[in-house]
Amino acid sequence: MSGIAVAATGATVASGVLGGGGGQVAASSAGADLARAAADATLDAEVLNERAQAQPVSRAGLRDEVDRRDATATTAEPALLSAETEGNAITRTEDHSDGDPKEIAKMLLAEFGFGSDQFSCLDSLWTRESNWRWNADNPTSSAYGIPQALPGSKMASAGADWATNPVTQIRWGLGYIQGRYGTPCSAWGHSQSVGWY
Repeated sequence: MSGIAVAATGATVASGVLGGGGGQVAASSAGADLARAAADATLDAEVLNERAQAQPVSRAGLRDEVDRRDATATTAEPALLSAETEGNAITRTEDHSDGDPKEIAKMLLAEFGFGSDQFSCLDSLWTRESNWRWNADNPTSSAYGIPQALPGSKMASAGADWATNPVTQIRWGLGYIQGRYGTPCSAWGHSQSVGWY
């Protein structure tokens, strides 16, 4: 660091000795301060240089890193084993298509803002319509499925598997009831008075 000029005093530091009227103690202190500042500047330049040369990290690269971390995890709650990462959110998908349609409907009521008190009306309605059979087909009207959508293909708006998946049919049916009647009990009341909903 020889030859570094100290602007405030007009002195120079050469090999750790302050020249131009300062004492040895002042020279050591000033020299140490300048050496630290120079080292910091060198370190900052090295960090910036490394950053400039680094390859940009893509979302896919971050996703690969997350996948590697997840693969090495040894403990996970069973409910989260089917979790998928979507950006910052974690979503879970569960397949209930082999379950009892009535139990599925009970679980899905809250998704549409219905309380459990609405299930008895829904049960009465869909027992009358299809007896809760996902493949109930009305040959005279082309109504199909648990909610007896007319035509059955309307349920495609809830999923491509509408013809075989009771979960998709129940979701569509609850959405239909919510939009048209407000609640399953209102839909059941209408069905009792006119024979259809």
